[in-house]
Amino acid sequence: MSEIHSQEDFPLLVAMHGPLKGERWAVDRPLMIGRDSGCDITIPDRQVSRYHARLTPRPSGIVLEDLGSKNGTHYNGQLLSAPVVLQDGDLLHVAASQEFQFLNSDATMPLDTLPTRSGRLLLDIRARQVWLNQTQVTPPLSAQQFQLLWILYQNVGKVVTREELVAAVWGNEQSAGVTDQALDALIRRLRDRLAAMDPTHNYIVTVRGHGILLDHATLE
Repeated sequence: MSEIHSQEDFPLLVAMHGPLKGERWAVDRPLMIGRDSGCDITIPDRQVSRYHARLTPRPSGIVLEDLGSKNGTHYNGQLLSAPVVLQDGDLLHVAASQEFQFLNSDATMPLDTLPTRSGRLLLDIRARQVWLNQTQVTPPLSAQQFQLLWILYQNVGKVVTREELVAAVWGNEQSAGVTDQALDALIRRLRDRLAAMDPTHNYIVTVRGHGILLDHATLE
């Protein structure tokens, strides 16, 4: 049965899109993922095998392995064929049912210790919260809006192509079906949310023919 942990000394697995959206687990012991109610993380979907995948803490890091599932486990958009050591920010997909993001312990730093605390924009990936001018954005951004802002935030001042944005938000396996209109609508909604909090600054800049970037002044 799934259990939400709050220990900040361990890496975290955060449920993004899917039936478990919003839940999180501390990876402080081996975690079984599957449809069976006896799993540590239970996903109630027939696409998910009874015992689908497993996370195991080892000296080398947190290891993800597929347990011979029928519909597979994807790691950053690639079908997992052998155990892999997870890195901070990795995206995992169990069948086509549930998306998770892996966050190592460095991502769970208290907000007061983050070097960008004094900037215009601050993101806390662990809690999926956003601050503008030290005021929290409420209500929270949607999962897709936050994922879009997060990939731009990681590449502040650099152009991120539309293809890269689609893959980051929807996942590589679903990106083929995402239209330009869907991405444009998502960018527009995110711009509107930021402008509602701070109309004095254009955070998200379109570089025509190239992609989108988050303005450098965002972190000043």
